[in-house]
Amino acid sequence: MINATLKQLSQQLTAGQVSAVELATAYLDRIDALNPALNAFITVDREKTLAEALAADARRAAGQAGQAGQAGLLTGVPIAHKDIFCQQGWKTSCGSKMLDNFISPYSAHVIEQCQAAGLVTLGRANMDEFAMGSSNENSYYGAVKNPWDVHAIPGGSSGGSAAAVAARLAPVATATDTGGSIRQPASHCGVTGIKPTYGVVSRFGMVAYASSLDQGGVMAQTAEDCALMLNVMAGFDERDSTSLERTREDYTRDLAQPLAGLRVGLPREYFADGLAGDVGRIIDNAVAELKKLGAEVVEVSLPNTQLSIPAYYVIAPAEASANLSRFDGVRYGHRADEYKDLVEMYEKSRAEGFGSEVKRRIMVGTYVLSHGYYDAYYIKAQKIRRLIANDFAAAFAGCDVILGPVAPTAAFNLGEKSGDPVQMYLSDIYTLSVNLAGLPAMSVPAGFADNGRPVGLQIIGNYFGEAKMLNVAHQFQQVTDWHSKAPAL
Repeated sequence: MINATLKQLSQQLTAGQVSAVELATAYLDRIDALNPALNAFITVDREKTLAEALAADARRAAGQAGQAGQAGLLTGVPIAHKDIFCQQGWKTSCGSKMLDNFISPYSAHVIEQCQAAGLVTLGRANMDEFAMGSSNENSYYGAVKNPWDVHAIPGGSSGGSAAAVAARLAPVATATDTGGSIRQPASHCGVTGIKPTYGVVSRFGMVAYASSLDQGGVMAQTAEDCALMLNVMAGFDERDSTSLERTREDYTRDLAQPLAGLRVGLPREYFADGLAGDVGRIIDNAVAELKKLGAEVVEVSLPNTQLSIPAYYVIAPAEASANLSRFDGVRYGHRADEYKDLVEMYEKSRAEGFGSEVKRRIMVGTYVLSHGYYDAYYIKAQKIRRLIANDFAAAFAGCDVILGPVAPTAAFNLGEKSGDPVQMYLSDIYTLSVNLAGLPAMSVPAGFADNGRPVGLQIIGNYFGEAKMLNVAHQFQQVTDWHSKAPAL
């Protein structure tokens, strides 16, 4: 049961082979047994979860009794939520001491959509503090461990979501991606993860890191699972000014389409110096499988890829410094116990509440936005962002999707790069440009590196090209079994 896909779980629930309560209990018991070693969850509340499961069973019973609209395809299916999405009545910590005492009074749009679909919350997944990190070592609640090798990082910032799905602590998990935070942990943990086009999933109720880059998405075992979840999560929300008002899509519609005639772009910049040999071979093998399915490979160029790191690490910290100014110890969140005046309360509360990586990015962001440096750094980074978007536009003139690695290497060891922020940032070289351009992208399990750790294939689509990406991923998963492999726990 724990290895079942969302579609299989739905069929079992519909057939009465298992109830939502039984399903939730099985996953909760597995979380109790394995989470102490993996640290994938921050908050688990068995009472709340079983109450939701009981309500889901009632909805299914009502629907089967002929009352239309009472239950949907995913009613009763368990889900883990990244602790960045506000959820009414649940602690929403964002992996930070700053919000360790915050119980959300409302739910994010993504949570509302999941609840409307009848999904049952298993708990709140661990994450890098305020989604700032590539390794999930920056959480106030401790590092998440990779289920394939507990000495390895799971990737960040959605490492808790990826570890939960990989370890079969949850069949699906919500996540967010600001610079690769869905794709990179999905790759390192051997699960499927998708980041949709910027604006397709509402950011309402998602604690902001960098507002022009953040995007909600999902991780699961298969591309079909991701498509089913995107059908639930996507949609216009007037409470988010960046939410796109467009006709709803069925993201499963093209899954079965053959790949004959598909033009696959391989950026020469993604296969240059810096890419580990074992990762390169895995990507080459994945491309060969797609060619067998009828895809045509063309070389494309993304010449400004190298500039994505400096551009991102100017723009994202700048937006973070503005967004995180709201955490001042006054309205909610952590407040220092002792202070002489208002200014000292601000200083002490923020010094105690934020971790070192968050402080680093706030300081960098404040610096690049300061008088005399705004034009030299922030404006220039925004110009580079436009050049990166133009690179993708030119590349997509000659291909349907772009393929490449997610990260230069498989997951590295815990603590290996924590003392060198620049080396940590370089691990995002293949993912950052997608967020700067606002494009959709996903990671699909494609093999294992020489050290036995998973490696993902990155699929990048044109704007609103999620259905095409999911089609490519699904067809790849029909002829490979990397996505069905699970760590021995």
